[in-house]
Amino acid sequence: MEEEQRQAALESARGDLSRLEVALAVARERERRGRRLVAASAETGELVDRVAGLEEMRAARRHAAALTPRIAEAEMAVTARRREFLAKRVERRQVESLIQKAELKETVQAGRRAQGELDGWFLSRARRRGGANGGA
Repeated sequence: MEEEQRQAALESARGDLSRLEVALAVARERERRGRRLVAASAETGELVDRVAGLEEMRAARRHAAALTPRIAEAEMAVTARRREFLAKRVERRQVESLIQKAELKETVQAGRRAQGELDGWFLSRARRRGGANGGA
């Protein structure tokens, strides 16, 4: 149960990181569009397009600058959630291994007890037969 919760937290953190990375890619594309607009305005001489392109570039850079530290934090969160998840998985597997060893040990001991009881039964049977035959 805890492992599933850790896995859900990991998937959530990965989703957050993915959304931030997509937003950064969008901001970078916006900056490229602004550069293309500035380049196009240099050919056409349109001042409005040049100003719009510069503003697009500035806004995109600001957005990217704001996203960069958030992405770093999200990456750290993903790493932490992954460690927690893997620790729980290792813990579960160790417990499973211990349980399997204990069950195997119990099975071996039960087999030995059964064999001992069977040996005792045959021994007592042989003694009874030997005593009955020896006394006649």
